[in-house]
Amino acid sequence: MTDDIIIVSTPYLPGYKITKTIGFTWGLIVRSRGLGGNIAAGLRSIVGGEIHEYTKLLNESREQALDRLKEHAKALGANAVIGVEFDSSEIGQIMTELLAYGTAVVVEKDESPASPVRLG
Repeated sequence: MTDDIIIVSTPYLPGYKITKTIGFTWGLIVRSRGLGGNIAAGLRSIVGGEIHEYTKLLNESREQALDRLKEHAKALGANAVIGVEFDSSEIGQIMTELLAYGTAVVVEKDESPASPVRLG
């Protein structure tokens, strides 16, 4: 299971301290809508508004890319990934590549009391 991998877009994890930085990790997926999805989306684009077929495809792709990112991070020995971002591109106008990436780290709960921020 990869449910125990913490994923955040920030470069830190509040309430935890990073004890080890492992390095770059990613999850990649390439998807095609298929002919039926392209036709339905093309017809919907004539009218305007949200193209639900594409929205569904991209949401599923993001979830799969994140699942693969978690699997890769766990295989590297991480229990968290910080600085997570997405990147996407089109391949040949029929496929979409979606990449989730970040920095694999090992974290542990930080039980020390928070210290005030001091300026100057």
